[in-house]
Amino acid sequence: MVHVKDGKVTQVRGDPKHPASRGYICIKAKAQPQLIYHPDRLKFPMKRVGAKGSGQWERISWDEALDGIATSFTQVKATYGAECIATMHGTGPRSSTPATTLLAHALGSPNVVSTNLHICYAPSMTAGICTFGHSVMMEVGPDYLGAKCILIWGANPQVSHGPRGRDIIEAKQRGAKLIVIDPRRTNLARKADLWLQIRPGTDAALALAMINTLIEQELYDKQFVNRWCYGFDQLRSHIRSYTPRWAADLTWIPADLIMEATRVYAKSKPAAFHHRVAVEHNINSSQTLRAFNILIALTGNIDVPGGNLIPTPLQGYVRGQAIYGRESPVKLTPEVEQKRLGAEQYPLISGTDARTITFVHAALAVEAMLTSKPYPIKVLYCAGGNPVVNQQNVKRVWEALGKLSLLVVADFFMTPTAELADYVLPVAAWLERDECCDGMYQNCIAARQKVVEPVGECWDDMKIVVELVKRIPWANRRYLPWNTVEEFNDFRVRGLGMTFQEFKTKGYVTVLPQYRKYEDHGFDTPTKKVELYSTVLEKLGYDPLPRYIEPPESPISTPELLADYPLILISGGRYVGYFHSEGRQIPMLRKLAPDPEIEIHPATAERLAIKSGDWVWIETPRAKGEKVKLKAKVTTNIDPRVVHAAHAWWFPEKLPPEHGCFDSNINVVLSDNPPRDPICGSIPTRGTLCRIQLCPERIS
Repeated sequence: MVHVKDGKVTQVRGDPKHPASRGYICIKAKAQPQLIYHPDRLKFPMKRVGAKGSGQWERISWDEALDGIATSFTQVKATYGAECIATMHGTGPRSSTPATTLLAHALGSPNVVSTNLHICYAPSMTAGICTFGHSVMMEVGPDYLGAKCILIWGANPQVSHGPRGRDIIEAKQRGAKLIVIDPRRTNLARKADLWLQIRPGTDAALALAMINTLIEQELYDKQFVNRWCYGFDQLRSHIRSYTPRWAADLTWIPADLIMEATRVYAKSKPAAFHHRVAVEHNINSSQTLRAFNILIALTGNIDVPGGNLIPTPLQGYVRGQAIYGRESPVKLTPEVEQKRLGAEQYPLISGTDARTITFVHAALAVEAMLTSKPYPIKVLYCAGGNPVVNQQNVKRVWEALGKLSLLVVADFFMTPTAELADYVLPVAAWLERDECCDGMYQNCIAARQKVVEPVGECWDDMKIVVELVKRIPWANRRYLPWNTVEEFNDFRVRGLGMTFQEFKTKGYVTVLPQYRKYEDHGFDTPTKKVELYSTVLEKLGYDPLPRYIEPPESPISTPELLADYPLILISGGRYVGYFHSEGRQIPMLRKLAPDPEIEIHPATAERLAIKSGDWVWIETPRAKGEKVKLKAKVTTNIDPRVVHAAHAWWFPEKLPPEHGCFDSNINVVLSDNPPRDPICGSIPTRGTLCRIQLCPERIS
C-alpha cells in the first residue's frame, strides 16, 4: 500500500489483505522512496566516451542507445555468429529474467547466463523434478500453517522471506514442533525444539543418516512407499552403511540427536520441510537435495495439508516457466540449443535435457570471454546481477568483462559492473512499472502496479528489449511479438478472462490448493511414481541414488592445510536490509549494517587477539595470494571452528571504477573453478577452509 503526494512516493506499508504477505513487509520495501529518489540513481541512457572504466560518459537519447546497440549486435552476428552474443540476469523481483531470455532467443543465441542460479534455485528445482516431477521445497512448497512439525535446513526465512518466517512462528505458537539445522544460531534456531549445529558442507551425510534411521527403524510411511515410490529396495540396500554413528563424526552432530530429530520429523505428521540456498553452495548440492526430497517421500508428507505441496496450477495464467523455461511454447531449434555453453557438461541445466530454467553457468561464460573456447563471447547484455561483485573469482570476472567488444548494463545505479560498460541503461524501479508476480507465492499471483512515473527517462526491463528488437531486422519476433509492455502483461493474464488493467483492480488472484493430485495421474516422472531411484539421473550417467562427497578443502579431505587454514568459512547469510549487492547506498538500509562483518566465536577471537570492531584479513587456499578485510563481530552464535563472512560487499561511496569491490568482497577469495557439482555446477562458497588475522589498517 503506497502513499503518494504530489506525484512522489512518500510511504510504503504492507497490505493486510494480500493472501501471502498478510500485511508483512520488510525494511527494503519501506526504503523504496530512498531508492527511487536517490541522487545517484541512473536516470538517462549513457554511452562511454573514454577508455573502459575511465568514468567518462555522455548522456544520449534512447534512440541513440538502442540504434548503437542494435548495430553492434548485427556486426557481431555477421562476424562471429549469433551464439557469440550473450545476455545475463541476476535474481530478484525484476522482469530481467524473461527480458534477457527472450532477447537472446530473438537474436538466435542460446546463451542466457545466470549470475548465480547454479548456487541458487537450480539444484533444488532439478532435484525436486527428478524425484517428484515438481519442485516442492524452498518457500513455495511447504504448508507451514497446517504443519505439526517444520524442519528448517540451511535457511533463515525470518530474514530472507519474512512472510514465510512469520508463518513458521505462528505454527510454532500453535504447537508445531520446530527443527532447525544450521551452523549458526539464528533466531529460529533459538526458538527450535531441536537445533542441529552441523559442520558446513556435510548436509548430505546428515540427510543420508536420517534416511537410514527412517528405514532401519521402520518409521517410513509403508503404505505410501509401497504404492507410490519407485526404487525403495535399491535405496534400502544403498543406505545401510550411512548410519547415524557414521554421520556423527562427519557432521559434528551426536548420533542420538540425529535419530531424535528423525523420529520427531517422521512421527509429527503432517510435517513441512523448508530449505534454502545454503545447502546449494557445495559440490554435492544436487544429491544433497535429492536426499531431502527422499525424506519427504518416505514420510508421506508430499501434497498433503501441512506437508510439502505440489503446485496447484492457476489455469489460464502464463507462468514464468512458460515464458523462459522448458515449458515455453516457442523453443529454440535443437541446432541452436546444442551450441549453448555447457550443454554437454551440464545437460540438466544447460542442455536439451534441462528440467528447469535453462541457463549458462556464469563461470563458463567468463571462460569463453577470456579464452574464446569453445567460441568467444563478444557481446553481453547484462540486466542486473552485478557479476563483478556477486560472482566468485571477482578479479577474473573484471578482466573478462573488460575484453568484451560490447557490454550493455541495465541497472538502477552505477555499479562496478556498470563502470565497465559501453552503454548504461536506466531501469524502472518496482513502484514505477507494471508486471505479474508469481515466483514466491503458493497458489497466488499478484499484480505489481505502477504508482508513479519513472524518474528521468528510466524504462521497464521488458520495454527496453521490446524496443531493441524492433530495430534489428533479422531478429525473430516470435520470441518478442509484443509491441508494448502492456501487451506482454495482457498476454500473461488473458487466459484468466481479463486484461492486466482488470487484474490490477483485483490486486491478486488465488486458487485453492488441491491435495494428493498424484492419485489421479501419478507423478510427473518417467515411472509416474516418486523416484527414490532416479531414472532421469541414471540415463544421463549420474548416480541414481544420493551419496556423500566430502568438501574439497576440509579438515577431513585436506588435513595438511589445517596448519595454515584452520577455520571453516561460510558466507552468504542474509541481512534483511540487503539483497546480495543491492542496497549499500540506501541510508535506511546501510544504517542497519554499515560495514562488512565476519562472525567469530569468542574463543577463536581470544586466541587470535581479535576484538569486536577490529578489521581482519581473510584468506583461503582456493584463491592463494588474495585477501580481503572485514570487521570482526565476536559472537557465540557460531562454532569456534567456523567463521561467517558477509557477502557481495562494495562501497558506492568509494572512487570508481572499482568502488572498493576488491577490498571486502568475500568473493575475491572464493573460486568457481572445478571441482563443481557434476549436475548443476555448484561450488563450495560455504564449507571451504580459511585463515584470519588482525589487520592494522582500517577501511578508508
